[in-house]
Amino acid sequence: MILYLTVAAGTVLIACMVHSRPLVQPYMVTRQQMCNRVCLLIIFLVLFLLSALRQNVGNDYAKYVEFMHLVNCDSYVPTEAGFNLLVKILYGLSGYENYLLVFAVYAFATIFLFLLAIYEQSDEFPLTFFLFMALGYYFQSFSTVRYYLALAAALYAMKFVIRKQWGRFILLAALGSLFHKSLLVILPLYFMASLTWKWWQLTLAGLFCTTFLFFQEFYLQVVVFLYSTYEETEYLEGGTSYINIMRCAAVLVFSLFYYRKKIRGNRRMQFYFYLNLGALALYVFCSFLPIISRIGYYLTISHIFFLPALLRETENEKWRKLLKAGIIAAAVCYFAVYMRRAYDDGTRILPYQSFLFHDMVDILSDRN
Repeated sequence: MILYLTVAAGTVLIACMVHSRPLVQPYMVTRQQMCNRVCLLIIFLVLFLLSALRQNVGNDYAKYVEFMHLVNCDSYVPTEAGFNLLVKILYGLSGYENYLLVFAVYAFATIFLFLLAIYEQSDEFPLTFFLFMALGYYFQSFSTVRYYLALAAALYAMKFVIRKQWGRFILLAALGSLFHKSLLVILPLYFMASLTWKWWQLTLAGLFCTTFLFFQEFYLQVVVFLYSTYEETEYLEGGTSYINIMRCAAVLVFSLFYYRKKIRGNRRMQFYFYLNLGALALYVFCSFLPIISRIGYYLTISHIFFLPALLRETENEKWRKLLKAGIIAAAVCYFAVYMRRAYDDGTRILPYQSFLFHDMVDILSDRN
């Protein structure tokens, strides 16, 4: 845990020297631009190496090694074509089942996309990066690596929605779905969040949400039809997070104070507002759906942009500092709770192990 705390604190301190919108001068690189590049490179290398050097860290690490082995043996696996093709290529180039290289490539692409999205879209890079680390997005990427690559792609795709560059948005979602098909849910969800909703439309949407409470079996059958691998598995048990409900509710209350003057009519702020509102509705009404948190994360990841944007719109400097301190304190508490669960089966990012010093545990194929 000391290693994780050191990495989190160290990278956040380095992030404090990054300014997302440095002064640009023609035909020359300013000191701030050079500082940004050096700091971003250091942050990337630290996060990448910690992720790439790990072994048997993450709740499904061994399962992924098993999947890669089955892909190499041309056996059936429930993973997407992009993942399978990547494994085939990297194993072929290596000449053996080099699962470490596959995890390293995923770490490289995931961290690169996250940092690029944060640098290009954040109003305040240090705060956004702090929230990215404190809310567990980086450390959770040690598990479900396919999903977190998709989540990074979703975060980067938000700028295309805001700019109405629908072709690029659809293309990125389609490419990302080759590695985790759940990414396709952002096509309708992000489009709906980009609309300007009237009060009567929100009322109808709220009434529709109540149907999830009364027709759960029907919606579960739809999910099984779309994800046949979920049938008769533990994934159909569903479940929600009260912490995420409280988090979305707190962000909603905070944003309502700015809705009339700062959010309504501002395409970017409205988009973040409706993403949070949609996430709250999902967590409250759709808790019975399998792995609802995965869908919710595609929406709540916007908090790392939305909260700094709201703070920037706070005109009173005293209130802005108080609110910022409150956000930081809440995020620290969230991080503390997350780290207390780091040894649990659903997380398993502790103890940290590296292939430099530890051997890989046997996978299912090795035991048979």
